[in-house]
Amino acid sequence: GLIALTQVGTKERIQDQIKQARSKALLQIVPLGEFDNDLLDTAFWIEAEEQLGLKEAGEAFVALEQGAPKYFILPLVATDGYTGPIRLIMSVDLAGTVIGLRVIEHKETPGLGDKIDIKKSDWIRSFRGRSLENTSESQWAVKKDGGDFDQLTGATITPRAIVNAVYKGLRYFDTHKTALFQQAGFSRSNDTGMQ
Repeated sequence: GLIALTQVGTKERIQDQIKQARSKALLQIVPLGEFDNDLLDTAFWIEAEEQLGLKEAGEAFVALEQGAPKYFILPLVATDGYTGPIRLIMSVDLAGTVIGLRVIEHKETPGLGDKIDIKKSDWIRSFRGRSLENTSESQWAVKKDGGDFDQLTGATITPRAIVNAVYKGLRYFDTHKTALFQQAGFSRSNDTGMQ
């Protein structure tokens, strides 16, 4: 009985801490002050999608400004990391420009591939401002492969996987904008920036 009472008494606090941790991660990739909603309230699910690396449904979010969508936050998985899949979240504006990108889970080699983590280096910030419009298909590669993105010292496979995942994610967003708006509960008439 004591265990059940403890569980009931702490359940709400645990759920609140989980919600705060999720919000904190999202706030790292969307500019604070440029949206006016609780991101967790506009969550929706994207079905398993190979282009995003998702083998199962992934949670996406919409940042709103005065009720209109401003940024989409999409789940990505770089399936070809050095030691396994790398889970990411990416925010994009309505034009398809990367606003923010963060690694949320990986098992890359400490001291080498783990520099994809914002706590270890700023490498992941190099995607900010990139889009399909300002970065050609051939530029979506690490410098070792003739592209625009730095590889990490001693680690090329990990950055290569992330660059590829972001490029695929932007292509997905570009071709699925209307469907994403509908899944998030908005119509194209609510759109202020799509073409």
